[in-house]
Amino acid sequence: MTTEVQNGRPQTFGEKAVGLSFNPSNDDLVTQIKKRFADEIDEMNALRLRTEDPEVKRLASIAITETQGAQMWAVKAATWKS
Repeated sequence: MTTEVQNGRPQTFGEKAVGLSFNPSNDDLVTQIKKRFADEIDEMNALRLRTEDPEVKRLASIAITETQGAQMWAVKAATWKS
């Protein structure tokens, strides 16, 4: 199994979740969008890992899923060609 590396370190959960290393056009805006969403996913993942409350775990997981969707739509908007 290979682990993607970002700036000489393994990628965070959020960076993997948004596919930070996938940007075939090398678009700086796409990179910035993905980084911001990755940060929020990392926050929700940290919350999910530190709590024992199953409802908090569930809500954090939903937030991660919804954030991934929002990130994809944001990238779509940023790369839309009319």
